[in-house]
Amino acid sequence: MAPNAGQRATPALTPAGATAPAATLNAPVVKPEIKQDYVQKQDPDIPAMQVGNLFTPKKGQPLSYWDGLVGHLTVEAGVSGNPWTKSGHNFAQFYVDRANTTTLNQIMGSLSHPVSPVGGGYGIGFVFEAMYGSDARFDPTIGMGENVLTGMYQWAPTQAHIDAHLPWLFKHGIDVQVGQMYGLLGAEGTPALARPFYSFNYASDYIVPFETVGIVATMHLTDHMDWIMGIDAGNSVTFGSSGNNSRPKGYFGFAWNNLLDGKLSMHAIGRFGPQGNNGLTRYSADGWASAGIGKPANHLMQYNAEFLATYHINKKVSVTEDIIYLHDDASRDDVYGFTSYLAWDINPSLTFNARGEIFRDNTGAVITQYTGTTSYVHSLSNRPYAYFNAAPTTYGEMTVGAAYRPEFINKHLGKGSFTLRPEVRLDKSLNGTRPFNRGGTVQDPVVNNGTNNMFWFNCDATLSF
Repeated sequence: MAPNAGQRATPALTPAGATAPAATLNAPVVKPEIKQDYVQKQDPDIPAMQVGNLFTPKKGQPLSYWDGLVGHLTVEAGVSGNPWTKSGHNFAQFYVDRANTTTLNQIMGSLSHPVSPVGGGYGIGFVFEAMYGSDARFDPTIGMGENVLTGMYQWAPTQAHIDAHLPWLFKHGIDVQVGQMYGLLGAEGTPALARPFYSFNYASDYIVPFETVGIVATMHLTDHMDWIMGIDAGNSVTFGSSGNNSRPKGYFGFAWNNLLDGKLSMHAIGRFGPQGNNGLTRYSADGWASAGIGKPANHLMQYNAEFLATYHINKKVSVTEDIIYLHDDASRDDVYGFTSYLAWDINPSLTFNARGEIFRDNTGAVITQYTGTTSYVHSLSNRPYAYFNAAPTTYGEMTVGAAYRPEFINKHLGKGSFTLRPEVRLDKSLNGTRPFNRGGTVQDPVVNNGTNNMFWFNCDATLSF
């Protein structure tokens, strides 16, 4: 069994070669009837009121709150090719788990307002975002509409938070987010264009928070350094019967932005708290077990730590290094990964991306393939779920691909954009285990009769407005 496997996030720093999500974490708002020139002079630490993409105010009229509303819609579909698999799955993948299958991964819509001045140095904003598609199977928040749909294509709210700028304590104040938001760790995010590839690296799929419900404060200590603290209910859960245990979880870390004349940004963030489910273990009629471990879940800690840095070598080439670690008292597992990214903007329409990763799962309890369309949701909510996993394994992964934004299409889309991302990927066990291209059973869920590598091909297409 794999308790607490699969927690994933959107990056605090945009990884090399990726496009920032349409609705960013630092969501926004404004005071009605504030003129832009006045706002800019009075609130230098808050972006001035800007007109969004939903309304067109009359010339010469003061901007109202509603003029700043921003709407985005993104549609992503893709195909994964792995002719050697016998299980029908690409092992150790969440969103790109179905081999030799074309899927509608996500239709994601958002309504947001940037943090904008409301007077006295204060600012307020918000983000609301939801997703439909096959990706929603792995991005639920328990207590927020999970199991409304149970097939291959599901629905999930992904962001619902209020954001504020407070002119307190520090020269540049404090930014606060309250509500449901993406996790702060991981180099690759849930929105299609918040990552450089269609497939994910192991670390971003398995050992960082997907969704959290709580509060995060970013304290601007200097022009280039932020202190980050947060507290929440846990990974992909809410409170009470929709939580996993009775203890809070939280973040502590620092971020450094625009160092070396804007070439370098990095963060070091830790996350701490019990993540196990304190319900009793339950069994299905066919023998599958749930992830509940009883009262010990209230004090068995999980520790996550990450260092992420992006350096722009020049205007066209950037590199990112992501180092991440997880220790889980409940599974007695230590898991860690090292991922390097290279992005080269060959021209405005074409970006070349490369990724290399080494990832270690010391017990095999974290890297888990959820086989049913509701397996991941059931694992979070202490219901029996079907899965298979591997023996303790050191994984290596190399992916090369491109992001192609064809001008002959995009010139006809107005404010829209079309992106095509082909990739070639090789995964390999570096310690002799054979977890790939075979499935497990309820009697023997640990796969050891597969292959020691997985060579596969993927491509997705994304239309965003």
